[in-house]
Amino acid sequence: MASPPNKRKEAPSEPLKRVLGPALRAIAGHAEMEVGFGPGRPEVFANSVQLPEPPRVPSARDVAVVRGWADSVALSLGCHDNKVHKRIAPPPGAGRTVFEAAEKARVEAVGANRMAGMAKNLTARLEDAYSHNRFARPMERAEAPLENALSLIIRERLTGLPPPASCKGLVDAWRPVIESKGAAVLKRLEGMSEQQEKFGRQVRDLLKALHMVEDIDAEKPDQEEETQSENSPDGGAEEAENSQDESSQGEDKSSDEDVSEGQTSETDEMADTSDVEPSDMDDESFEEEEAASPWRPNQNILDNPEAFGYKVFTRAYDEEIAAEQLSSPEELERLRAFLDKELKSLSAVVARLANKLQRKLLAQQNRGWDFDLEEGMLDAARLPRIVIDPMHPLSFKRERDTDFRDTVVTLLLDNSGSMRGRPIMVAACCADILARTLERCGVKVEILGFTTKAWKGGQSREEWLSAGKPGSPGRLNDLRHIIYKTADAPWRRSKNALALMMREGLLKENIDGEALAWAHARLLARPEQRRILMMISDGAPVDDSTLSVNSGSYLEQHLRQVIHEIETRSSVELLAIGIGHDVTRYYARALTISDPSELAGAMTEKLVELFDEKPAANAPAPRRRSRAH
Repeated sequence: MASPPNKRKEAPSEPLKRVLGPALRAIAGHAEMEVGFGPGRPEVFANSVQLPEPPRVPSARDVAVVRGWADSVALSLGCHDNKVHKRIAPPPGAGRTVFEAAEKARVEAVGANRMAGMAKNLTARLEDAYSHNRFARPMERAEAPLENALSLIIRERLTGLPPPASCKGLVDAWRPVIESKGAAVLKRLEGMSEQQEKFGRQVRDLLKALHMVEDIDAEKPDQEEETQSENSPDGGAEEAENSQDESSQGEDKSSDEDVSEGQTSETDEMADTSDVEPSDMDDESFEEEEAASPWRPNQNILDNPEAFGYKVFTRAYDEEIAAEQLSSPEELERLRAFLDKELKSLSAVVARLANKLQRKLLAQQNRGWDFDLEEGMLDAARLPRIVIDPMHPLSFKRERDTDFRDTVVTLLLDNSGSMRGRPIMVAACCADILARTLERCGVKVEILGFTTKAWKGGQSREEWLSAGKPGSPGRLNDLRHIIYKTADAPWRRSKNALALMMREGLLKENIDGEALAWAHARLLARPEQRRILMMISDGAPVDDSTLSVNSGSYLEQHLRQVIHEIETRSSVELLAIGIGHDVTRYYARALTISDPSELAGAMTEKLVELFDEKPAANAPAPRRRSRAH
């Protein structure tokens, strides 16, 4: 009797994959949910979930980590109500980020309290997330993400499980502040893991105690007068900081407004235009502003923003720094390995689009020659003319220069906290591949990023508080402008620096107007004839510290003015891509995408369109030989 054919031996990880799907569906309560596996962190789509791909031969720790991710996703699907969340969540900003981190801690606490095995899996996932040990050492609060620290402290209150040792420095940096200001709220949170709405309202109270959201209940309709008197959503809470009582707060605020009335007249005028649609902000409105200020007709906001109402309290703590200086070589190599792993999942799509761009450019590059020139390359095809007529002069040719050969492209990437996760990963991958592609085609590429050094103001805010909180301070945070790759640096020398975008804790707040002016100034210093600036962002400029003491449209108005100046008076070609954010409200040449996975196609198509266009200035034509004999 013939022996049965040998079956192909399956990988040791396959049984784990088979059991994770039914377990996730059972916990989430979604019988039709499809479960797949891929590189990177988990992703949830309409009716499918992608979990991290386990190693082919997983260890016990690997099994626990993957199970922890599956449990975390399942609990988020089964124990979280989006309608309730939208109703009680604070407005977008740092407070919203912290609120969502607290909600994540709540849903995981539900599973940890119900099942001891799930608690071990979730702990393993948490230890893996902080395994780089960057948060284990003592830290300054400016370096420690508040949302991570608060979620760990809330997890401790809800489950009784201490934070992992790998994030001891992170928790210790914020624990004294959180427990001193919100001890009563933290006490009330205990036992609320099963009640999302009550839990969320207590977290809002905690955020109010930490001065991260306005001291107003979301449901109360009697807040219109206060809202009208405060241009910023966080204004009331921030003014209450370090004050003795509500009456003194009101007196201080009114006195500040009286003192700074003359200084902020133009700023208030700009704030009044925040309700105007972007389409109405045309050349006529700016002409009216210039006509109202004849004493500064030759100035522009890029050179002198204060003349246009945009102030900076202090630039002493601003930072323009190379990516290599923000991390050790060892960490950059580790982050690069992680980025390379993510690139594998995107390489098929992005590489195809990059090849399309390369073919387009190379086709332009070899498109034509100029003949009958007095100098250049000898034209062999016209040598027979000399045999026929020895008196005929030699003829030369030269390959026609194309528009893109003398071109530099700057990619300006939003490094704000809202880009955390898949958006920044996709942006880093696309920037990496496009840099290589354009470099092969002879186009210089510069990659820049912008964020802030700290949440909630940093050293600038501390100096402002020490100065007695003078009125209308302007921008009140420490900028961090990051140079990932200079235009002259080859990709191979900068590839590790590009991976810094994946570093935990780097992404904070975004002040777009100053970042755009900074990138524009760097482009103007370049010798190339054609300069292209591409902004990639996922939201409007947000800095809670600045907006709490200025008008609510302060940063947005400055961004509009900078964009208008570049688009109307600069030789730099500006375009923008918004990820889930309508940037067409700001930029004349813009595109909005709904999903980060569309970024590669959007960047490629926009560059192809630009290179198809003729630049404003053309190089002089080469001197031709006269055909007269």
